Amino acid sequence: MFIFATMLQKGIIILLVLISSLSVKAHTLMNDDDHQEEQEHETKNHNHHRNEIGIANAPVYFVKEKSFNYGLHLHYIYNFPNTIFGLGFGYERIFDEHKHNTIGLVACVRPFEPWSINFSPGIAMEGADNFKPMFAFHLETTYEFEIKNFHIGPVAEFAYDKEDIHLSLGLHIGFGFTRKKNLHKHEE
Repeated sequence: MFIFATMLQKGIIILLVLISSLSVKAHTLMNDDDHQEEQEHETKNHNHHRNEIGIANAPVYFVKEKSFNYGLHLHYIYNFPNTIFGLGFGYERIFDEHKHNTIGLVACVRPFEPWSINFSPGIAMEGADNFKPMFAFHLETTYEFEIKNFHIGPVAEFAYDKEDIHLSLGLHIGFGFTRKKNLHKHEE
């Protein structure tokens, strides 16, 4: 089991490096010396959906316990117009004997499309029998492939609380939507 866990940790690190490398390479290839294309790229770069609901499914590895469990992560993020930043909230449930739950704020940064990084300080709790809220911190990175309003891609997560550290590598599925302006005019 320890060998598999070590391989998973190395796999997550390799995936993060691979995603980062591919993102940088794609970003470099898309840039060009022409100023107009660069401006269009910048506009496109900040053209993510204003609102996003996401879900991540992943096996979760607890480092201290050396155990695997199933984890489900849900989040809502509001992406500020014409910026690379977003803010929202998230919930994580790990289906283990401890009934691990975490809620927190989510700060999102999109250095360039389609890569996002989420930082989430929050509170972790374990079951109703052992209710002791504690500080938790999650760091998540996703590489998204967009299909109209949906996006899908690999997700890697590092999470900390005083009880343990957990790592996960899974699949992110999201739905993006934008608030529509009110087109009805009031008549007097």
